[in-house]
Amino acid sequence: MNRALPDVRLRVPTDEDAFTWHRIFDDPDVMEFHGGRSAELSVYEELTARQRRHDAEYGFCLWTMLDEEGRAIGFTGAQPWPREWGPTGEIEIGWRLAREHWGKGYVTAAAMLTLERVRAAGIGSVVAMVNARNERSIAVTRRLGMELAETYTTPVSQQLGHCYRLAL
Repeated sequence: MNRALPDVRLRVPTDEDAFTWHRIFDDPDVMEFHGGRSAELSVYEELTARQRRHDAEYGFCLWTMLDEEGRAIGFTGAQPWPREWGPTGEIEIGWRLAREHWGKGYVTAAAMLTLERVRAAGIGSVVAMVNARNERSIAVTRRLGMELAETYTTPVSQQLGHCYRLAL
């Protein structure tokens, strides 16, 4: 990436962030590779509560991503891979960003902060699971120095997914 990255901050999600995430992700473009539509509010309420527990237990979580003005614009962070298939037992980094902020470097900047925090928590490697058609996220994995390690067919959607790995 040849341009300066924006300033971003990461914070542990609050109760209110569940509402914000629900609103931000209620966009078919944002959710194209995540089932096509936003989940119910209760899913985000549970997700933000789980991330607070992860931060307390592991020292990392899916943090709320804040822009230069302190507005919540999505999330990025890390958590143990939550499914029975795929890279079980590994730490996954991930991100999701409001559509109006795409292409400005926010995810790359926030993912770099995530890698620093996960490394500081003593994690030796991470994975990123990305839909094989999601060129934007694949580009982020490349900017982070991740390498394609495996491919999976997701059990529910039967979509091809890439597993990228990075040693920290």
